[in-house]
Amino acid sequence: MKAQVLNSETGPSGLALTDVDDPTPADGQVLVDIKSCGVCFPDLLMSQGKYQLRLPTPFTPGTEVAGVVAEAPEGSGYAVGDRVLVMSVVGGFAEKVAAAPTQLLPIPEGLTFDEGAALGINFQTALFALQTRAHLQPGETVGVLGSAGGVGVATIAVAKALGARVIAIVHRNGAEEMLRATGADEVVSLTDGWGDRVKELTGGAGVDVLIDPVGGEVFDEALRQVATDGRFVVIGFAAGGIPQVKLNRVLFRNIAVVGAAWGEYLRTHPNLPTELHEQLTTMIADGMRPPVNRTYPLAELPQALSDLENGQILGKAVIHIAD
Repeated sequence: MKAQVLNSETGPSGLALTDVDDPTPADGQVLVDIKSCGVCFPDLLMSQGKYQLRLPTPFTPGTEVAGVVAEAPEGSGYAVGDRVLVMSVVGGFAEKVAAAPTQLLPIPEGLTFDEGAALGINFQTALFALQTRAHLQPGETVGVLGSAGGVGVATIAVAKALGARVIAIVHRNGAEEMLRATGADEVVSLTDGWGDRVKELTGGAGVDVLIDPVGGEVFDEALRQVATDGRFVVIGFAAGGIPQVKLNRVLFRNIAVVGAAWGEYLRTHPNLPTELHEQLTTMIADGMRPPVNRTYPLAELPQALSDLENGQILGKAVIHIAD
């Protein structure tokens, strides 16, 4: 089979499209023919040797798989021909992958394989952050930093499905149409005075929930935009810097700063993906769709990761591997 193999932790340039042996499923594993695989920030970090999980090279990255079951042992709960998502951790940028049944979830009715791959980790993270960690209520207002990225568009879509008003906060030009199509009620450009604009849009109160996958230098100003009794949810540090929390602001304004590390939470709550997936499936049945904003063939994975690194992808990119 064809696979993108990372031969050195030098970033996207360390990848090469290679002929490799098909995976041989271990006892109890399911073999999946891969149709699509989402492109996400952990893939980029893994190619650079900067992710918390480091594997010896060579290996094939890829974590957000959508495909069809090719082989399934009795008792696995899956059958040949089933359309599935695979939380593969690695191995997704290839034509086949073997995984344990616990890593598989059914693709919701009506989704394409590209949309299934876009559902992936981002939508799980968004629902986890908004519901499990922030306890979002219908009618509340959500601010989304980094809203033009994969986690950002997922958060907008899920927040709308949960009945929230959404303010997308974005630093990249040309994203407004895409963000509004995803469900943003308001779009605020991350330029001088952006915090004043958020306050204006919320009648001076600020947002009830602010989702931050960015970190870095905008943190202090973002914290000021959280309303009394509001929740600031830290998802990651895509901007590179890890900010310091000024606790006097947290204390005197009666707000909460909470973390939402989906992957770490699974260590103590292994049933979380299934529980969240059931809710996401209901949202999809009610009309929510994971946006696929850009697709690449498998041969162009290095370009896709480079585009992600350089901010050239608005929304979610997917590697389309087979029809």
